Amino acid sequence: MLLSLRWLRELIDIPIDAELLSERLTFTGTEVESLVRPCGKLKGVVIARVVALDPHPSSANLLLARLDRGAGEALCVTAARNLSVGDLVCYAPPGATLADGTVMGTREFSGLLSQGMALSASELGVAAVETEPGILRLPGEYVIGADAVSSLGLDDEILELSITPNRGDLLSLLGVAREVHALVEGSQLREFEIDLPQDGAHWPVDFGGITLEGEGCTLYGLGFVDDVAIAPSPLDARIRLALLGQRPVSNVVDATNLTMFFLGQPLHAFDFDRLPSPEITVRSARPGETMRTLDGKDRSLDGQDLLITSGGRPVALAGVMGGENSEIFEGTRRVLMETAWFDPIRVSRTSRRLGLNSEAAYRFARVVDPARSLVALGYALSLISRWNAGRPQPSIHLRRRRTEAIGEVELTRDKMRRYLLWDDMKEAERILSRLGFDAERRGEKGTTFYVPSYRPDVNIEEDLIEEVARVRGYTDAVIPARLPGRPRDTGTVGEAFLLWRKLRETAMARGYMESVQYSFVSPESVGRLGLGRHEELLELTNPLSREQSVLRPLLLPSFLEALSGNLRKGWRGELRLFEIGDIFVPAEGRTGCDERRRFGAVLYGGRQGKALYGARGAEDFFSVKADVTALLAACRVVPSFCPDRLPFGHAGQTATLRVDGRPVGYLTRLKPLLEKELDLGAPLYAFEFDLQSLVGDKRPRFASETPFPALLRDISLLAPRSVTAAFLGDFIRSHGGAMLEGVELFDVYEGPSLPEGMRSLAFSLVYRHPERTLVDSEIEGDHRALRESLEAAGYRLR
Repeated sequence: MLLSLRWLRELIDIPIDAELLSERLTFTGTEVESLVRPCGKLKGVVIARVVALDPHPSSANLLLARLDRGAGEALCVTAARNLSVGDLVCYAPPGATLADGTVMGTREFSGLLSQGMALSASELGVAAVETEPGILRLPGEYVIGADAVSSLGLDDEILELSITPNRGDLLSLLGVAREVHALVEGSQLREFEIDLPQDGAHWPVDFGGITLEGEGCTLYGLGFVDDVAIAPSPLDARIRLALLGQRPVSNVVDATNLTMFFLGQPLHAFDFDRLPSPEITVRSARPGETMRTLDGKDRSLDGQDLLITSGGRPVALAGVMGGENSEIFEGTRRVLMETAWFDPIRVSRTSRRLGLNSEAAYRFARVVDPARSLVALGYALSLISRWNAGRPQPSIHLRRRRTEAIGEVELTRDKMRRYLLWDDMKEAERILSRLGFDAERRGEKGTTFYVPSYRPDVNIEEDLIEEVARVRGYTDAVIPARLPGRPRDTGTVGEAFLLWRKLRETAMARGYMESVQYSFVSPESVGRLGLGRHEELLELTNPLSREQSVLRPLLLPSFLEALSGNLRKGWRGELRLFEIGDIFVPAEGRTGCDERRRFGAVLYGGRQGKALYGARGAEDFFSVKADVTALLAACRVVPSFCPDRLPFGHAGQTATLRVDGRPVGYLTRLKPLLEKELDLGAPLYAFEFDLQSLVGDKRPRFASETPFPALLRDISLLAPRSVTAAFLGDFIRSHGGAMLEGVELFDVYEGPSLPEGMRSLAFSLVYRHPERTLVDSEIEGDHRALRESLEAAGYRLR
C-alpha cells in the first residue's frame, strides 16, 4: 500500500523524519518496502501569471507568453494552445530542474529567446492529473511567486507499506496514524469531525429501498446526490491521488477513492438514472448468471459470488467492481453512493477466481471497520458538496442485519510476565490505550480491555501481549536474553519420525527424489482421475485460486501436476518422485475431515529413449512392485498384493497393498487414456500407502536354529488365471497342518497345452518338527488332507 507522508502529517504531528519513521514501522511489523520522493528532482519552479500572450513573429505554431513571476517578468515561447491571459501556471526559470532531472536554460526559437518554460503536468512528474493537452493551468488560490513544489504538494514522500493479512486496519491513512501515535513518543493525533448522515431518507425521487438476502452483507447504506455536475476534481485532490498511484477520473469517483485511502472504507457510486429499477438488492449470484464489469469484460458467476442488483439485474460485484450498466459518465446527473460491509471470505474468493484485484477487494478481503462505514459515506458526501460536484441529501437509506458486539479481552500480570519477563501493568495500559484499547475494568490479577472494531485480529490475551511487546520492542535492552533451562531428560526421536526417515533413505537409495507439494488441488485434477463427484470433495473456504480450491483425496493429483509442469518446461528424461504428505477425505457422516499421512511415489520412464549402449531396460509393473516391497521391508513389513480395479488404473496392472490382511494402499499403472490426455508418451506407475498402518511394534522376533532336518514335498495344480499365487499360498498355509513351516512358489506355466483361462502353479512345501526328526509317515496325513482340500476347492492337482 502507498502512503502519503505529507497527508499523514496533516492528521498527526510526527516529531521524527521519514527514515526514522520507516525504521520504527518496520521493526514493529509494518514493513516499509520503499521510501520514494516522486518529484524529488523538481526544484526552482515558481507560480506565475500569464500577463500577455502574443503570436510569434516568425512561426505560426508558436506563442510568446509574458509571465509575471512575482519578481519581475519573463518571456517564454510555447506551442501550447490552451493558455489564456490571466492563467496561473508553473514556471521553470533558467537553472530550475524538472521532475526528470532536466535543468532549464535559455533557448532560441526562430530568433527569439525563451527564458525557461511554462510546465505541463508530465514535466512536473504528475502526468495523471492532466485534464487537457498543453500547459497545466492552476486555480486562482495559488500565490504568484510562491514555490510551486511546496504549494502543489509535490514535495511529498511516499511510503510503500507491506501490510500483513491480519492488519486490514492499516490499509488507510487513519489506521496508520493510529499506529504511528502508539509507536512514536511525542506524536499527537489531530482532531477532525465528520458529520454522520442520518437514517430515514426522504429523497426527491421514488426509491424502493434496500433488500438484503442471505448472510453475505450485514450493513448496506445509500446516499443520494442530485444536481450532479461531472468534472475534474480539484487539482490538489488529483495530485494526491496521482502520487498514491491512483488515476484521477472525475469529482464523484475521486471522492470515493480519497475516502477509501483516508478511512479504509471502499465506496461505490451508481448513476441513479441508469439503474434498471429504483431499488437495490444484495444477493448471491445464480449459477450461470453473467454480468459486464467496469473493465468491459463479461464475467461468469457462481453461487458464492455476492451481487448488487437492481430490478433483478446485476449492477456490481459486491466489494470487487461495479457494473458497466451503472457507470458514472459525463452526463450523470443523479448519483447513489454506496457504503457497505461485505463478507471478507466471499469477496476474496470472487476476486481471486475472476482475477479482479481491485483496491476495494483488497480491503474488504482483510475486513473493513463496520463502525467507519457511515463515517466514510458522510466524508465522501462532504467532499462532493465542498467541490460543488452535486447536492447531497442530508439523510440516507440504511439496512443493518446485525450490530457487531464489542469484544473484551483480559490481560493478566502473570501471563505477561511469563512471556515478556516484565509486568508493569500501568505501562502496558498506556501502550494499549494509545493503540485504541481502552481499559474497561481493573482487578487484582489483571485488566479487561475493550477491543476496538477496527482490530478484529485481537481475540485472546496473547494478542494483547503481542501488541505490548511489539510497541516496547524486542531488543536485549527491553527483553534481556537468557539461556533456556536444561531439560530434565534427553530428547528422543518419535517412532513415526524414524519410520519416515527410513522410508526417505530407502526411496532415495532406489533413485527417487523427494518432492514437496501443496495439499490443495483443483476439482478438475481430481475429477480427471474419476474420484467421485464434486460435492464429495473437501472445498477450501478461502482458496488461493481455482487451481488450489479443494483438499486432495490422494497424493496422485499433486504428482500429476508436478510431472506436467516439468514436461511443459522441457523435461524428457526419467523421473522418480516421492512425497510424504497428507491426504484428506470426508469423515463419517461428513461432519469433519479425516486427515491421513501417506507415502506416495510416481515413476515415469521419460520421452528420451536413446541410449549409448543399446536399448535400456524399461521399468514395468513388477520392477515398481519390487520398489514397494523394498520400501515396506525397510519398515519390517511384508506386504501382499491383490489384483484390483481403480478408476484411473490400467486393467491388469493394478493391485491393492495389504498389510496383515488390511488394505493400506495401491500400486498401479495409469490408464493409457489418461497417459494420452497428459501427453506423457511413456507409462506412468504410481503407488501410495498409509503410514499409520506401519507404526507399531515391528521388531523382528529371534529364535534358536532347529537342528532337525525338514521334509520337502511339492504340489503342482491348475488354477484359473484370475486366482493369484499369493492367494493359493495363503490357502496352502491355512490347510497344511501344524508342521507346515514354509510355502514357496517355484514354477508358473501358461501355454496352449493347458485349458483356456488356466495356468499351472507349483509350490514347494517345507515340513519340520521343532523337537525331533520327522519321518515320512508323520506328514503323509497332513499332506493328503491338504491335497483333498485343494481338490474340494476346485483346483486340479497334477
